[in-house]
Amino acid sequence: MGTGWRVDAGFDLDEFLQRPLIARVATAGPTVRPVWYLWEDRVFWWLTGGWSRLPVIVERDPRVAVVVDTCNLQTGQVLQVTARGSAELLAFDASRARRWGRRYLGAHEGRWDRFEHGVFDDPSTRFVRVVPVALRARDLSYEPAAPEA
Repeated sequence: MGTGWRVDAGFDLDEFLQRPLIARVATAGPTVRPVWYLWEDRVFWWLTGGWSRLPVIVERDPRVAVVVDTCNLQTGQVLQVTARGSAELLAFDASRARRWGRRYLGAHEGRWDRFEHGVFDDPSTRFVRVVPVALRARDLSYEPAAPEA
């Protein structure tokens, strides 16, 4: 585990971050954007490219914060992971992109209509890698109120 990590939650960090959840990434732009991410070897990865301002923003200032959380109002389960680190822009990696795509779109790549316009073939497509220097995982769950009659 990283030295600046605080995992005081009653849930498995890796199992939670393996779920196909949406991360929100804050940059020094300032901007906040939702991303589909991949959590591998305790590192966050997501795609970016010419369609986004993100490469320009992180080249100017690579500091980012990442939030992945859930909130189930019926059960009261609220799980949260926050992380900080420096974003690195790296070359496109087709095998990592396929793992990333399967995570959200399923195993049948032919059905990935979201990428029919060649995002994987776009020369501007790159990966962003964030190795968390600080990470906090918390279980903020509560006992929901009984439904009104």
